[in-house]
Amino acid sequence: QVQLVESGGGLVQAGGSLRLSCSASGRIFASMGWSRQAPGKQREFVAHIISSDNVNYADSVKGRFTISRDGATLYLQMNSLKPEDTAVYYCSGYDLYGQQYWGQGTQVTVSS
Repeated sequence: QVQLVESGGGLVQAGGSLRLSCSASGRIFASMGWSRQAPGKQREFVAHIISSDNVNYADSVKGRFTISRDGATLYLQMNSLKPEDTAVYYCSGYDLYGQQYWGQGTQVTVSS
């Protein structure tokens, strides 16, 4: 059974930091990433990693967020958080066959 389980979300003041984690099991994931969905908005790309030197970020988070991976665990270090970063953050992974899997999400709320 494939599972992606996010953790680390919570409530933080603007300017603060959080680190999200995603524990993956049941598949070998060729690449992994984070997306987010704010209330009333569509899910949007945040960051993606294939290898430590092959990462991509949405313009809105560049310089503030850092994606990393340690084996089956994916991380998202979020610094200088802004109220507009408030969203449910989802972990996803592409297996060796190109099938994408999603976690259930973790809520991040940034107060002003």
